[in-house]
Amino acid sequence: MAAAGPQNSLRGALCRQLLTLVVFSFACEACKKVIFHIPSQLEADKVVGRVNLKECLGSADHIQSSDPDFRVLEDGSVYTAHAVVLSDEKRYFTIWLSDSKKQTQKEVPVLLEHQKKVLRKRHTKETVLRRSKRRWAPIPCSMQENSLGPFPLFLQQVQSDAAQNYTVFYSISGRGVDQEPLNLFFIERDTGNLYCTRPVDREEYDVFDLIAHASTADGYTADLPLPLPIRVEDENDNYPVFTEAIYNFEVPESSRIGTTVGVIYATDRDEPDTMHTRLMYSILEQTPGKPGIFSVHPSTGVITTVSHYLDREVVDKYSLIMKVQDMNGQFFGLMNTATCIITVKDSNDNLPSFRQNAYEASVEENTFDVEILRMPIEDMDLINTASWRANFTILKGNENGHFKISTDKETNEGVLCVVKPLNYEENRQVILEIEVGNEAPFTGDVTLRMANMNRAVVTVDVKDQDEGPECRPAVQYVQIKENSPVGSKINGYEAYDPETRSSSGLRYKLLHDPKGWITINEISGSFKTSKILDREAVTPISALYNVTVLAIDKDGRSCTGTIAVKIEDKNDNPPEILQNYLVICKPKMEYVDISAVDPDEPIHGPPFHFSLAKPSPNINRLWTLAKVNDTAARLSYRKDAKFQEYDISITVKDGEGQSATKTLRVNLCDCTHPDQCSVTAGAILGKWAILAILLGIALLFSILLTVVCGLVSARNEKSFPEDLAQQNLIISNTEAPGDDKVCSANGFTTDTVNNSSQGFCGTMGSEVKNGRQETIEMVKGGNQTLELCQGAGHHRTLDSCRGGTVEMDHSEWYNFTQPRLGEKLHLCNQDEDHMPSQDYVLMYNYEGRGSPAGSVGCCSEEQEEDGLDFLNNLETKFTALAETCTKK
Repeated sequence: MAAAGPQNSLRGALCRQLLTLVVFSFACEACKKVIFHIPSQLEADKVVGRVNLKECLGSADHIQSSDPDFRVLEDGSVYTAHAVVLSDEKRYFTIWLSDSKKQTQKEVPVLLEHQKKVLRKRHTKETVLRRSKRRWAPIPCSMQENSLGPFPLFLQQVQSDAAQNYTVFYSISGRGVDQEPLNLFFIERDTGNLYCTRPVDREEYDVFDLIAHASTADGYTADLPLPLPIRVEDENDNYPVFTEAIYNFEVPESSRIGTTVGVIYATDRDEPDTMHTRLMYSILEQTPGKPGIFSVHPSTGVITTVSHYLDREVVDKYSLIMKVQDMNGQFFGLMNTATCIITVKDSNDNLPSFRQNAYEASVEENTFDVEILRMPIEDMDLINTASWRANFTILKGNENGHFKISTDKETNEGVLCVVKPLNYEENRQVILEIEVGNEAPFTGDVTLRMANMNRAVVTVDVKDQDEGPECRPAVQYVQIKENSPVGSKINGYEAYDPETRSSSGLRYKLLHDPKGWITINEISGSFKTSKILDREAVTPISALYNVTVLAIDKDGRSCTGTIAVKIEDKNDNPPEILQNYLVICKPKMEYVDISAVDPDEPIHGPPFHFSLAKPSPNINRLWTLAKVNDTAARLSYRKDAKFQEYDISITVKDGEGQSATKTLRVNLCDCTHPDQCSVTAGAILGKWAILAILLGIALLFSILLTVVCGLVSARNEKSFPEDLAQQNLIISNTEAPGDDKVCSANGFTTDTVNNSSQGFCGTMGSEVKNGRQETIEMVKGGNQTLELCQGAGHHRTLDSCRGGTVEMDHSEWYNFTQPRLGEKLHLCNQDEDHMPSQDYVLMYNYEGRGSPAGSVGCCSEEQEEDGLDFLNNLETKFTALAETCTKK
């Protein structure tokens, strides 16, 4: 098939070759042999014939040729896969049909034979007709954007080679036909003429990829589908458009020529890489107009500076009208405009300056942290920027750090302050040189900077004050030899009056003397030793001994200073061995090292000399001592030494002859580690440890004695009365004379007058009778009688008939009676069913010996049979207590 326009009507006359196909015959019966007559040579994609596949296997879903040179379509059309040359007169191949669902397969044999040519003679005058081969290929086709018609507009004609032998019908598909935009193109079914029905916008559709189809009258495909692209020719119908309506850029003032300010950009919807989209930029207008400051690159749109007259203090903002035009800026091109606002940023091109070159100020001596001067400045740069904010620097006159200058953030003034006290007697006037700059570096003309140094001179006058004494320096140093005799003189602390520069009229006093070694002369301030100075007593050793002194003038003003006393060392301390007790595991350890220290200075210390001090023959035979270094020695034993503890005396001597002897306890033990050997008590126990052991033994015997006595007493206990739970409250605050009661060993009250009892008896309480206090002391023995002395102001005691009076303190009474009372109270705290009754027995605190208050416990008195009528008339506050004690 070929596509041709009206201009190709004579195309048939230009053809050079004609390829004819012999009309093929169909097999009469399905699945029978099919014979095609073909030329000896066939080009690729040429139709060979058609096989009726439906009659053979209508449900076939898979079709395949056994010969790769041929392919079969679904409608049975047989095409050449590539160029084929028949070398023989015949050629066979098979078409395989299969139905995967029914698992059915069939074969169609195909026979290809050479076409039989019929040769005939022609007359000499007969014209030879030759027809050129037509191609089923696209011919470039295009249409103009926004065409004015007339519509339908003829585009081209599509033709197929199969039309030479068959009746062919044409159709098209694709975007513009059966896809959006619908019905834009159509083709005449018989002629293949292609038409457009309306104008097309290229910016919406730049190309239409149509597919042309050619089919015969009986429905088979005469040719393969033909791609038919239709390109839309562009028309300059779109204006270029800037990406922004208003551009905002910034540029520092005093920028160099060629500084990039910004980039503008425009787009054009027309076809790229054509004159329709070739844009050119330019500046239509600048406000303010003169001088011209900016330019724009015509192709890139980059805006740059072309002048160095950018001064924010003159013009701080420029407005540019930018133009863009397509067709490379030709007059007939389409154009558009945008606004560009360029703000000139401030730079530090103006130096700050003082309003005057010299300033004066004054300040009183000994004052600090005070403001003495404010220095205003002028700066033409933008306010509240780094180019405007001032920085002040003191160049000269502040070598001692008395002054500080800062910037007031609100007013931009320089604030000069005194931060360190000035001394009128030392310097009565100070001259300062101050320079001002900005936070941002200067970017202006260097020559301008050299011409205007922005400096000012400030003269500060120091005013005199009547001051107190001065203690300078704060620390003064003196030396004295160790062990100097009491009363030795030392140079003291010397203060002075700053007005007169003299020390006369000052009095001195010690404020702090750590060890009380020093006395001070009130008038001269000199020192005397009140005790012997010991360098080793100073903490830390070798440190200075600091004494604080107060100096006072006649008006009571004062200052404090420190005397640092350096005590020169004297060799007054012998070296000392550090160890006391040593363990040597034999035979694993063959020796042990001992070391010594000397609190004196190193010049009076090592090297040390170690030796055995008057050793016994046995010690001298078994033990040896050898030097390890300047401060240590090695104690070794001989192999025949026995396992035991040895007392070995060792003398250590320093380099100047000071020596000391110490007896070491050395345990020669059969072990592998010293921790395995126990330390003997005699070696480490002191007198307090021994005393503690003895006290523990005595306490143990006391406990055993108490237990034995308790067991003896328990044998004589009476049976517990069953009706104890029926006890009632007994009045306890009566002042009338009563019977003397003594608690027996079983915990119950018994009469002791003219009665004998066995066991211990103790005080259960005391009563106040007739203004006199009576106390019953605990006695021991049997057949005792109570002899009461009816005297006032003394204690009543029980006299023992057998052993006299025995008094026991509260702790002894408590330890003896507590176990027994606990047992009785446990029985008393049970009801008749032997169940605990928690509200019967109550706890009371012991009130001490001689308490005027008697016991109020339920078991403290034996129930009296007579005189209990008062229980019926108890007050309200005793009712609850009575109910508690009588409740079962």
